[in-house]
Amino acid sequence: MVVLNSVDIIQYRSLLAGSPNALRALDMIEDCEGDLEDAAIALAIQAGQEPDRSERWLEGVAKRWRVFICQSDFQTMLTEETMATAIQTLATETALPAVLATPVVIYVLKTGVKEFCQPLGDIL
Repeated sequence: MVVLNSVDIIQYRSLLAGSPNALRALDMIEDCEGDLEDAAIALAIQAGQEPDRSERWLEGVAKRWRVFICQSDFQTMLTEETMATAIQTLATETALPAVLATPVVIYVLKTGVKEFCQPLGDIL
C-alpha cells in the first residue's frame, strides 16, 4: 500500500501545477488521507469505471499498462522534472482515463521504476 504524506502531496502539487487532472487526483489523494489505492478507486468510480476489488486494484491497473510504462522513452520521463509530461503522455497515448494517470505514475515511482519493470526483463 502506498500512502503519501502531506509533504509528498505538496511537492506533487508544485510539480503538477499546470495539470487540472493531476491536481484533481491529488485533491482526492489528500481527501483519502494520502492512501493512493483508495483515491484511485474513488477516481475510477467518478470516471465511470467499476473497480472489481479494493485490494491492490491500482497495482493491477498499473500492470495493464506496464509494457507502455516500461518503454525506455517513457521511463526517461519518469523523473520529477518531466513527471507532468509522463502523466500527460500516459493519458493521451493509452485508453487510461486521464484522471487515473496521476495515481498510476505515482504508484510506479513509489514502487520503483526498475522493480516495476523488472518482470519484463529483456523484452523491451
